[in-house]
Amino acid sequence: MITRAIPCVLMRGGTSRGPYFLASDLPSDPAERDEILLQVMGSGHELQVDGIGGGHPLTSKVAIVSPSQIPGADVDYLFAQVNVRERRVDMSPNCGNMLAGVGPFALEAGLVAAGPRTSTVRIYNVNTKKLIEARIETPGGHVRYDGEAAIDGVPGTAAPIHLAFLDAAGAKTGSLFPTGNFIDVVRGVPMSLVDAAMPIMAVKAADLSMSGYESPEDFAANRDFMHRLEILRLEAGEKMGLGDVKALVIPKPVLVAPARAGGTLAARYFMPHACHNAFATTGAVAVGTAAVTAGTVIAEIAGTPAMPVDVIIEHPSGQMQVHLERRPGEKAPVAYVIRTARRLFEGKVLVHLKDI
Repeated sequence: MITRAIPCVLMRGGTSRGPYFLASDLPSDPAERDEILLQVMGSGHELQVDGIGGGHPLTSKVAIVSPSQIPGADVDYLFAQVNVRERRVDMSPNCGNMLAGVGPFALEAGLVAAGPRTSTVRIYNVNTKKLIEARIETPGGHVRYDGEAAIDGVPGTAAPIHLAFLDAAGAKTGSLFPTGNFIDVVRGVPMSLVDAAMPIMAVKAADLSMSGYESPEDFAANRDFMHRLEILRLEAGEKMGLGDVKALVIPKPVLVAPARAGGTLAARYFMPHACHNAFATTGAVAVGTAAVTAGTVIAEIAGTPAMPVDVIIEHPSGQMQVHLERRPGEKAPVAYVIRTARRLFEGKVLVHLKDI
């Protein structure tokens, strides 16, 4: 048996975790690359016990980074959601939490030169063909991970990483509202189908006979509700022009409800077969954009705040803030999010070539 050792860095990005690879260290053939990722993560077993995955969608993610040939971008970032129980890799979405680690990884890999105090890395997300600016603290030309920024869903504090999502509208469908409507009705349920950094299906929790304040465990135990939500998601995907989304994690269902802890609104984000313990960064961009767009179900809950504004989303682990403002020449609002990251382990992961 021939064993190959592939360099990688295990990082926490936002509220997610996974290995970061240089694209040059992986096969260029997508099928070969995906087979390696499945083996690396240990997919096909609920604990991913034979790999480095964490047995949960939030810890079964991969970032693949390379120098960019796109004008205005420094690096390319390809995100992979590796299924835990099934041997399947989904490249359809972006992940804004793993995105938080891309800038630090690129700087430490020498793909981008670090500044003396801060560094701006312009990241082209290959999945959505969108550009994101990441501003990272680099005192003395070195990435700083320790700091005073706290994000709910992660213990302790760390250095802030500022992400600006430029031209986020139409990340997968080409349009902020792919059906042309602020509200669509699917099987009698009003919903807003929004595509900004991440395609989402937003529904008022009350319209599905839920409070919107349930825990992830509550949803996991309610199989009838989860089945109904998936049926709605499949039809929403068709309406959004995404086709048959059975094997995809997009669109992401979002339940919204009135805030009850001082935020703008409460929300629950699904991945889609489990409720997120916190909230996805890209999902927050979509929710925030819809919150400032009159006529959506999210704006009805949020009260359509005027920009510039900080939209505060209450989620199972606390709150997440997304700042929205207009930039000259931009059709959709520009969204800003603060995340943190931590470099956890660097080395080589072993794969068996006979299985590839």
